Amino acid sequence: MRKYLLMSAAGLVVIGASFAPQFNVDAQSRYSTQSEAMMVDPTRGVLTMAPLLERVTPAVVSINVIGKTKPAAASRYGDNEELLERFFGGRLPDMQPQPRNGLGSGVIIDAGKGLILTNNHVVANAEEINVTLEDKRQLQAELVGTDPKTDIALLRVDASNLRALEFAPTNDVQVGDYVIAVGNPFGLSSTVTSGIVSALGRDSSNGDNYSDFIQTDASINPGNSGGALVNSKGELIGINTAIISRSGGNNGIGFAVPVRIIKSVMGQLEENGEVRRGRIGVSIQNITPELREAMGLTSLNGALVGDVVDGTPAEKAGLKRGDVVIEFNGEDVLDSSDLRNAVGLVQPGTRADITFMRDGKRRTTRIEVAEVEEDKTVLDESVADELPSMESFDGASITNIPDDMELRGGDEGVLVATVKRGSKAARSGLRRGDIIRSVDGNDIRDLSDFEDAISEDDGPFALSVERDGTNIFLAVK
Repeated sequence: MRKYLLMSAAGLVVIGASFAPQFNVDAQSRYSTQSEAMMVDPTRGVLTMAPLLERVTPAVVSINVIGKTKPAAASRYGDNEELLERFFGGRLPDMQPQPRNGLGSGVIIDAGKGLILTNNHVVANAEEINVTLEDKRQLQAELVGTDPKTDIALLRVDASNLRALEFAPTNDVQVGDYVIAVGNPFGLSSTVTSGIVSALGRDSSNGDNYSDFIQTDASINPGNSGGALVNSKGELIGINTAIISRSGGNNGIGFAVPVRIIKSVMGQLEENGEVRRGRIGVSIQNITPELREAMGLTSLNGALVGDVVDGTPAEKAGLKRGDVVIEFNGEDVLDSSDLRNAVGLVQPGTRADITFMRDGKRRTTRIEVAEVEEDKTVLDESVADELPSMESFDGASITNIPDDMELRGGDEGVLVATVKRGSKAARSGLRRGDIIRSVDGNDIRDLSDFEDAISEDDGPFALSVERDGTNIFLAVK
């Protein structure tokens, strides 16, 4: 279970490690090479990161948040709070908002403008935000803007002689890169830990958020939220944001928002105070091995288009159901999360190239990203018992569509009336209430069409299914 980094320290965990590799190098030349994280100090003869950190740590700040939270009693009184207040002649004593203090970290990214990046969850619901620099100066910060979907917030302070971190190139991070995390865990200022990039492209599994996390084993603890993750050149590669932990402390699995996402939102935060996201009007899904076999695809990479909404940029660009998007705006698309992030982080009105596979051929076209609201109709799962049905389709009962069902895609197709628990149909993802619109690319009008479509083949069958007003693909063997 993933937990966001906590705002206050509940305890102290002491972690020790030793690192003493042997190098046969000229000490003076090694020390003068500022592009390396580990250097040999010619005076002491020890390996050190001190010269690098002298440039990095002044750009990492401590953030103290003062705010108020709704008291626990609020949930106890519920809807009776107002009535009780009138009865007792005023607000109940234990219903007063309680003060909340939170600790986090931030990174100066523009010294001239005084701009500081941190996490949205660090400053959420804050009434006052105070920043402490490495030189002990304390400043009150202005909240410029926040983006909860990427957990990024932008602050501004009025100060001189600030030190900022430079961004690493957007796609210049690889698994195995040496990294350094700088922050204020448990309120301990300017704490430095090190490790490697453990993985890239980690998803938060929250469909409403835009995430493409860098995973690292550099020690990250409560209070590190909003701090810097830098490479061996001292360049910012991410903002530390979350950990996986059963105890709330470091288990060697930490996550950082990469600079690719940061760059896409910080300009909008500075200009608008919020992020306006793009849509192209498609529903997408990952390609499973079963779908690849059923649809005759050559790769598991890409985002499979399950549906194209009428009147949207996707329809105008010529995208069709069953296309596999493999590139967007110059970036490879390996799965549906890649496409969702790439499109969602583009400002509406932007024109971009989109590359997709159709019938084994690669095609590229231009598409204008826009804000699109997709209307969804919730399916009525009720089924008329008297309708003729196919009693077994790998564990699913299939019937004609009842006349009283109002569906976005029309009344042609068949309805999944029931799905037996543990059956092949259930394991393939079919649900009660699904509308099967096509089998192996052939449109289905009614139950007779459906029976004909599956009678001469043992599968797997590629089904185009309407669910809650959105089309998806499923493979059923």
